[in-house]
Amino acid sequence: MAAPGFTGGTLDRADHLRHDADAFAAALGNWQSRLLKLDGFEPEVDDSGRLAWTMLSDAPDDAEFVLLGLDGGRARFAAVPPAGGPAPSFRSPTLFRLLDQLQPGEAATFATGRSLVDWHLRHRFCAQCGASTAIFRAGWGRKCGACNAEHFPRVDPVVIMLAEHDGRALVGRQPAFPKGRYSALAGFLEPGESIEEAVRREIGEEAGLPIGAVRYVASQPWPFPAQLMIACVAQAEHDRITLDANELEDAMWVTRDDVRAALAGEGPFLAPPPYAIAHTLLEAWSAGE
Repeated sequence: MAAPGFTGGTLDRADHLRHDADAFAAALGNWQSRLLKLDGFEPEVDDSGRLAWTMLSDAPDDAEFVLLGLDGGRARFAAVPPAGGPAPSFRSPTLFRLLDQLQPGEAATFATGRSLVDWHLRHRFCAQCGASTAIFRAGWGRKCGACNAEHFPRVDPVVIMLAEHDGRALVGRQPAFPKGRYSALAGFLEPGESIEEAVRREIGEEAGLPIGAVRYVASQPWPFPAQLMIACVAQAEHDRITLDANELEDAMWVTRDDVRAALAGEGPFLAPPPYAIAHTLLEAWSAGE
C-alpha cells in the first residue's frame, strides 16, 4: 500500500526548541533560517517544483513565527500574518494542481505549515476570558496574558471508510464533487464515540446500512484546516442502500475490477486524487489488503 498523502515528513520537529526561549530566539536571528513561502494558504514552488523558501526578513511587519522544524540543523519557519490583514484564500484549483506535483515529504511540510498558520489566525483571543493571546512554545501554542490559559493546535478526527459486502465496496458522491467522482464515505467523530462507533453511525446515516466488523487501514493529516483522516473498511450486513439525500447525491457498489480501472483512469467513476487518503483506501481494498 502506498503511503497516504501529506505523510512522510522529513523535518525534525525539534521539540527541545519549543521549551527553550533563548534557543528559539537564536534560531529567529540566524541568517541560515528560512521561511516557507505561502500565497495566503497556498504553497509557492520554485523552478524545480519544490517548496519555495525565503529569508525571515521577508515576512510582513509584526508577523508571528512558527517553528516547523529543522532541516539539516537549520530552522524552518512559517509566518502568521498580522491581525487586520487580508484574509488568506481557503483553497483553489491551483492548490490541488500543486499538491499533485509535490513530493510526499514536501507535502507533509506544507500541511504542517498551513494547519498551524490557519490555527493561529483563528485563535488570537482566549476562549476562556476573551483577552488577546500571544504565541509561545515556538509557535506550537498560544498563551493568554490575562488569565494565563494555554491553548494548543487541535486536530479534528474524521473517519473515512468503505462499506464492504459480498466482494464489493460502497462509494458515494457529494454534489460538490467534480463530475463523475465517487469516493469513500466520511464524517467527523462526535464526542463520546470510538472510531468503530463513528464508522457504523456514519454509514448508517448516509447509506442506511447496518455494519458489523470494522478494521483500521491507515491515517492521514488533512490540512483543510486540520483533520486526521482515519481510514477503515467495514462489513455491511446487507447491500440495500437507503440514501440520505442531504449528505450524498448518489452511492453505488463497485467491484475490485471497477476500482482498479478507476484508479487507472479508465473505470466507471472518477477516483479521488492520489494525495487523498480515499485514493489510498481504494487502492488497498482493490489489492485485497
